[in-house]
Amino acid sequence: MDGTVIRARDVRMRYGRDEVLRGVDLDVRAGEVVALLGPNGAGKTTTIEILEGFRRRSSGEATVLGADPGKGGDAWRARLGIVLQNWQDHPRWGVRQLLAHIAGFYERPRDPDELLAVMGLGEQAGQTVGRLSGGQRRRLDVALGIVGRPELLFLDEPTSGFDPQARREFHELIERLARDEGMTVLLTTHDLAEAERLADRIAILVGGAVTVCGTPSGLASVVQAASEVSWIEGGAPRTERTSDPSRLAFELHRRFGGPVPGLEVRRPSLEQSYLDLVAGAAGPIAGSAGDFEDGRAA
Repeated sequence: MDGTVIRARDVRMRYGRDEVLRGVDLDVRAGEVVALLGPNGAGKTTTIEILEGFRRRSSGEATVLGADPGKGGDAWRARLGIVLQNWQDHPRWGVRQLLAHIAGFYERPRDPDELLAVMGLGEQAGQTVGRLSGGQRRRLDVALGIVGRPELLFLDEPTSGFDPQARREFHELIERLARDEGMTVLLTTHDLAEAERLADRIAILVGGAVTVCGTPSGLASVVQAASEVSWIEGGAPRTERTSDPSRLAFELHRRFGGPVPGLEVRRPSLEQSYLDLVAGAAGPIAGSAGDFEDGRAA
């Protein structure tokens, strides 16, 4: 492979007459953390289930770790780590017992005790799964997902229902895995702060298609969300939204013949860019299948 771990082109999914995915294009490179961001019902879980090989696409092309996910065998699946939104394990399983059991299915698994220590679950090794807190349970989910030393980790809504402390601990865990293990991660989320913190790149899914993909700092420029320019004129505050704040500031400077009283420029945040994009939702932005680095096509 050329360093591309996931490649999807025009992936579509239909349920009867309903088209859930309308042509998803996505690339994920080795060692990246990529967040698939979108509102509820956008098709995030369907997309990730197709890439995991759990669901067959209706049409389009997809390659994951060099194979069609719809045809991947046991050897291919052993290279994946998968953390679903909800696991339905028996709550009476012991934490270490469950992890050791799953490890037994792999040729070169991680040591369960060492992994529990890394995950901060050493003290809970002898407890049953049903006695774990939400944050501890999610860390166990990740331990189960990486015990086989996967090359690619899928995380579907990993912090849904977490309290702030559990969410912070989980974010630190994923950052450590990406930094220390060099693991490639694709996660779905509707949490903007989570995507901005964890992801090298964010792909925004709207209406069943990836509308834009880029770095967190570059998305605002790509989406062209308006900036807010404020100043004082005639003793009263004035505000104008514009996609070209530099030009407006220059025009104001000329009009005032010098410094502009109270001039402030507020550039769009990732949240505002995302909300503007979802509100528009007219269709993919040109070049959305490619990458954007700080607003520039890469």
